[in-house]
Amino acid sequence: MPWEKQFDVEQARQSAMSAFWTHGYENTSMQDLLDAMGIQRGSFYDTFKSKRDVLLAALGEYDDGRRETFRKLAQGHSPKQAIEALFRGVVVEAKSASGRRGCFLVNSALELAPRDAGVAKIVNRAFAETEVFFRSMIERGQALGEIPKHVNAVRTAQALLGMLLGMRVLSRSGSTAGVLKAIAAQAVASLE
Repeated sequence: MPWEKQFDVEQARQSAMSAFWTHGYENTSMQDLLDAMGIQRGSFYDTFKSKRDVLLAALGEYDDGRRETFRKLAQGHSPKQAIEALFRGVVVEAKSASGRRGCFLVNSALELAPRDAGVAKIVNRAFAETEVFFRSMIERGQALGEIPKHVNAVRTAQALLGMLLGMRVLSRSGSTAGVLKAIAAQAVASLE
């Protein structure tokens, strides 16, 4: 009879994500990770294989959440409103108790992507998909007459990506809400 796990694998992965997101990959020791996940070393290696493997799984799960957020924004708002809502959400999140954590993907990009091809692949795909989200919202907004035709969809999408990533880094470093609101306002202004 196969051995049955005595812990919730999904909850353990979520706890690992939280530890990495808060402290970074390098600053989360193996013991810190085991304590956060509430499991023993043997169970960890049997289920997750390695610290890096659980990081990649957590990044993938976080990225799935990002995709779902974009899907909901696109379905629940007009194109311009979807972009506005995304930037407003970053400001609100930055002011929350967990706002200093920043964005898990951006944090991982800064800490690990230069030397870890697996992390780089996940974050670069996420950033490219974010740019595509912006471009598609701009193009859809132009087709609906909500965004002027003179707005260059490609260049504006690239600029919006840069503003979004910059906001994520600034929120992690404790920038004021006023600075983040100014960037969000400029992002929306680029659509006019």
